[in-house]
Amino acid sequence: MQDPRYDQLAEVLTGYSTRLQSGEKVLIDTFDVPVEIVVALIRKARERGAIPLANLQSNVVNRELLREAEENQYQLIAEYEMVRMKGVTAYIAVRGSNNITEQSDVPPDRMKLAMKLLKPVLDQRVNKTKWVVLRWPTSSMAQMAGMSTEAFEDFFFRVCTLNYSKMEAAMKPLVALMNDTDRVRITGPGTDLSFSIRGIPTIACSGAHNIPDGEAFTCPVKDSVQGHIQFNAPTIYQGTAFDSIKLAFKNGRITDATGSNTTRINEILDTDDGARFIGEFALGFNPFVLEPMRDILFDEKIAGSFHFTPGQAYDVADNGNRSQVHWDLVCIQRPEYGGGEIYFDDKLVRKDGKFVLAELKALNPENLE
Repeated sequence: MQDPRYDQLAEVLTGYSTRLQSGEKVLIDTFDVPVEIVVALIRKARERGAIPLANLQSNVVNRELLREAEENQYQLIAEYEMVRMKGVTAYIAVRGSNNITEQSDVPPDRMKLAMKLLKPVLDQRVNKTKWVVLRWPTSSMAQMAGMSTEAFEDFFFRVCTLNYSKMEAAMKPLVALMNDTDRVRITGPGTDLSFSIRGIPTIACSGAHNIPDGEAFTCPVKDSVQGHIQFNAPTIYQGTAFDSIKLAFKNGRITDATGSNTTRINEILDTDDGARFIGEFALGFNPFVLEPMRDILFDEKIAGSFHFTPGQAYDVADNGNRSQVHWDLVCIQRPEYGGGEIYFDDKLVRKDGKFVLAELKALNPENLE
């Protein structure tokens, strides 16, 4: 029997997130997920009159392709992936993983080569299609979250099917405030950071592109970032785990970077010149996502958090920074994580993870649950 939660999630993805219309072509791109969710997505797409395409991938197979990646190999892959991406209107990716560090032994130069050649496909997807991306609950994810598999699945479906329309309405005052803000200052344990977001649009994220969702993002003026920051959420990037990352900035550029694997951190930041500049600043406020689990699609939405992203800026909130890297690093400011403050133009906006301005309090967890 089909799990009814699959149909409920597929309805969110094809209805609210991508808003599929009759005649639109949608690519359903899956990685190590049950075929039942693929079937549910195909059926929901057809109910809306859309034309579904399905692509089933394996992380184990992708690792093997990457380990000895050659330029002519990934150039060919990029060419046919681009043809397919240009042929669709919408893109839904459901990504499972039985081992989140599956690609940890891929040589960095091979990973860098593949990312470089596939980046135009990513740009086409992000900028030219209606898209949504989500993880799929696995035993590996449950373990990282410190939960039983059953409890994690219940958590997953609860957070992925919450009332995103309510969140969308509550975000409007925050987006308006950020669009009127020039200077941002963030303080907290190991952190005293300042930068400008003047003239760069703020984008509300309430389930249209990521599930789970719950963030508002913009981008610093490229050379405006000054000071230092200490992240307290663990992270996985390019298959490697990192903890306690600290960054120092001067005139926008990361001048010093340390953490649990300082050598690898700096290898990533040396991928290209843009990797040492920031491409995104965002506030997270999903009421059900409270603890980090080394999965960025969840961790960047943690209630009371913000993330600061070395690398590529999105076209919709652009400071001109270009990079093969886009590494969302998360700092949680709730009291149990050390607290902290965020100021917009010297006005306190959020303290210890809670919005303090009356017009923003609808985004606090007790009002979104």
